[in-house]
Amino acid sequence: MAERPIFVPVPAERDLVKEIYFRLTWHPGFAVVQKQKNVAALHAAAAAAGYSPLLEISTKSQEKLGQHLSAFHLKVRGRDGEIPLECAFQGSKVFERGGPFTDLYTADVRAAKGDPRLRESGALVGFDFEGTRFPLEPRTAFYDWLYIKAIFAHRVWLTRLRKYAGFTDIEFNPERSLNCQARSCALFVSLMTKDLLESAVESWETFVSIIAEHSYGPRTEDRDGQLAILAASR
Repeated sequence: MAERPIFVPVPAERDLVKEIYFRLTWHPGFAVVQKQKNVAALHAAAAAAGYSPLLEISTKSQEKLGQHLSAFHLKVRGRDGEIPLECAFQGSKVFERGGPFTDLYTADVRAAKGDPRLRESGALVGFDFEGTRFPLEPRTAFYDWLYIKAIFAHRVWLTRLRKYAGFTDIEFNPERSLNCQARSCALFVSLMTKDLLESAVESWETFVSIIAEHSYGPRTEDRDGQLAILAASR
């Protein structure tokens, strides 16, 4: 068994994004078919609790929309052109003993994510994207900001995201990672629904001021309670 979250836009609430965990039978392995079995299992568990339809946001999604919204596919506009979102995020990390490693901006996305310097340079202390420094707090804010800016140009086309009850990323393991493209997508939907999207992308400062008005970021402290409630209701 494994536990994985879904991310639900809640624009009418203070949270903006609700993180809900479900237990599922895990299919081990790196093959795409195994990943897609896990997606199906997670979506089935969520549907039993009333959360349907869901959209998988990753390269393993069986829907083209979900694949196109993956951080491996999206591009962030930089001074020298467009940069894969994943490369922009990894290459902007600043550590105690190194970074930003801006050569990763032009690297293969998988090579950028697996670059050994990201593990060997000490604790993460912040981000530096094209000369602008970004802090670690609010947690996930820098990643979310990059993600939302990357898809902002497609906001009219992406109004179709409102039909989904929530979003998943089967590659996201909350015990190993903090940032999640499915959470970022859910935040995008909440900001769009609240008519805050255009203000949010004006600047980093504006984005932070908007999310500061809400309960924001990863919330795992009540995971066991959520699972117990779900288990009792099924």
